[in-house]
Amino acid sequence: MNILNLENVSKAFVSRVLLDGVTVGISDTDKIGVIGVNGTGKSTLLAIAAGVLEPDEGQVVKGKSVRISYLSQNPVFDDEKSVLENVADAVNGKDAHWDISGEVRARLIDFGIPDPDCSPKTLSGGQKKRAALVAAILTPCELLILDEPTNHLDHGMIEWLQTYLQNYKGAILMVTHDRYFLDQVTNQILEIDRGKTYRYEENYSGYLEKKEERMNFALAAERKAAALYRKDLAWIQRGARARSTKQKAHIQRFEALRDREKIVEERQVELNSLASRLGGKTIELTDVQKQYGSRTLFHDFTYTFNKTDRIGIVGPNGCGKSTLMKIITGKIAPDAGHVEIGQTVRIGYFSQENEELDPTQRVIDCIRDTAEYIRTTDGVITASAMCEQFLFDGEMQYSRIEKLSGGEKRRLYLLKVLMEAPNVLILDEPTNDLDIQTLRILEDYLDRFAGIIITVSHDRYFLDRVVTRIFAFGEDGLLHQSEGGYTDLLEHAKAAGIEMNFGAVGAGINKKTGAVSGGNPEAVKNADADGKTGAERYAEQKQENKKKRKLSYKEQREYDHIEDEISELEEKSQALEAEMAECATQYTKLAELTKEKEEVDARLEERMERYFELQELVDQLNANG
Repeated sequence: MNILNLENVSKAFVSRVLLDGVTVGISDTDKIGVIGVNGTGKSTLLAIAAGVLEPDEGQVVKGKSVRISYLSQNPVFDDEKSVLENVADAVNGKDAHWDISGEVRARLIDFGIPDPDCSPKTLSGGQKKRAALVAAILTPCELLILDEPTNHLDHGMIEWLQTYLQNYKGAILMVTHDRYFLDQVTNQILEIDRGKTYRYEENYSGYLEKKEERMNFALAAERKAAALYRKDLAWIQRGARARSTKQKAHIQRFEALRDREKIVEERQVELNSLASRLGGKTIELTDVQKQYGSRTLFHDFTYTFNKTDRIGIVGPNGCGKSTLMKIITGKIAPDAGHVEIGQTVRIGYFSQENEELDPTQRVIDCIRDTAEYIRTTDGVITASAMCEQFLFDGEMQYSRIEKLSGGEKRRLYLLKVLMEAPNVLILDEPTNDLDIQTLRILEDYLDRFAGIIITVSHDRYFLDRVVTRIFAFGEDGLLHQSEGGYTDLLEHAKAAGIEMNFGAVGAGINKKTGAVSGGNPEAVKNADADGKTGAERYAEQKQENKKKRKLSYKEQREYDHIEDEISELEEKSQALEAEMAECATQYTKLAELTKEKEEVDARLEERMERYFELQELVDQLNANG
């Protein structure tokens, strides 16, 4: 049963058409994820559905008894009331019949608001969003509308919200960039593209498959239409005359083909590697410590970054992740220990706030202030061309930054950072407000980035996709190392019997059960019986690692020659493939070559696996060196 319908809804801002004759029906069991490139109208669609924004054309038809709870992208609070009062008023509505302050207080504390009686003026932007989320999920309703609900949540909160929404009995309409979250919560995807909507009765994984099928079909139809148009054009140019009904129909078909809306392949955000050379000395942290008042965020953190490091930093909100990033960049000083930065290091810092953007400046001038031209792997590209690749077309380049959507500002800020050609990228919550398409291309870019990547992120998919090592904040003030991505961290912890607690501020890895180890979780698990804390075992392991300062003679010799082996095997495989193509009809010879190629490829795969093992060992020795 439909509970809300958007009928032929259109909405434009100045000259930008966001929604063009959109019709969407929402039933009482729908859980719809809305996706699209930043600036296409996702938040606008949600605001119209929630009744807080009027469409230019069309109408929104809502059932008489249907209640809506809405989490906006930028919630507003009454500063004359406490946070608790704001949320309680939102939950109760205009007619308060019962006292729910106890339930609201408990949930606010769970979501990182330790003093619910404080003024909204004292809250950060992230805390305001979390308080507004509490109001949204506690408000009784038939339709829950959520605009970026996972922004500013730590991993524990995201997983709690994911489970809550999976079990939610009403309808859901939401925008989120979190792909794991979309997969687990939604049963439909609504894509907005150039003012139109496309609906898929699938979760995010199913949507990707169906979207590819739709685009392939549409492109095939466009190619046929283009070929037919070329034939009709030639016929018209030969001097066709509309002397018969058949010829009139032919001319009408030509005009319809000429005036059709062209189907083009989806625009992509294209990033080329812009990094500058990184010398031998990178960034070295020695016994770094930071505290605020009586609270120690972290202490005794020592690490030397390798040139190819892809590091993720995780932990609950308020544990000190962003503080650590600012210490690495030199924006704040540690209370103890020191940070050494090599002379060739060029840091690109993508902070949580778009702090370096002047809202009165034009898009193109913002990028030109960084660099007029930039050298990429494809040659020299102008600032304007880079803007085009980032989906800022000619008209948008001359728009003031203040007119951009929140996601478009984040995309512009990211481009500005990358135009500086850094060789160390520090990304503090890079997935906030970036659309999924931009995230996918950013991840591909990071695959090719010739430098160090350090990222704080609550996006589980992004961490699994990008990083190869994670430091997790523990409640003991130490950062515990785990090899792999976020899923690997959880698996290592589970195998080692370690309690991962990211559910509240100040929590982390339980200090009584040990540090996370990607190498041998069972060894950590067995060590629990000695009664030592995770911090003590971590320190002992660190000292043990330092004792082994070089590879064995056999390992070193293998490491020195393995790249040559791999190159030879790759060349041999390619040569066999070429030879197979030349004797495709000589079945006996072809069978012999096929068997030989399979053996070569198997050996190549084995050598590649061994290379990765040796490289990881070398990286660990360098880090502990």
